[in-house]
Amino acid sequence: MERRKELKQIYKETAIEAGVYQIKNIMNERIFIGGTPNLKTLNGTKFMLETGGHKNKMLQEDWNHFGKNAFNFEVLEILKKKKEGYFDVKKELKKLEEKWLNDLQPFGERGYN
Repeated sequence: MERRKELKQIYKETAIEAGVYQIKNIMNERIFIGGTPNLKTLNGTKFMLETGGHKNKMLQEDWNHFGKNAFNFEVLEILKKKKEGYFDVKKELKKLEEKWLNDLQPFGERGYN
């Protein structure tokens, strides 16, 4: 029980980081680029795919067809927050996601976006 309390405390103390991630299908090289205000939620994204509830239907279909072992999850970039002054996480995260979408072009045959 003591170990459980320790792990729970470590989880609570872990900083919440916003960032952009990639889900890559290693069978057909298609990618999905997404942004999240909390990178810890990637486990929730995996869970949605495993239970058939992901909002991106093409990605969900390929997940169902190829299986979870055909996909890699990777954090592409963590959003660096300004230490002083106002910082709009949502706006800056959207800009960062757009940068990666422009760089990797995950559209059409190349991806799921």
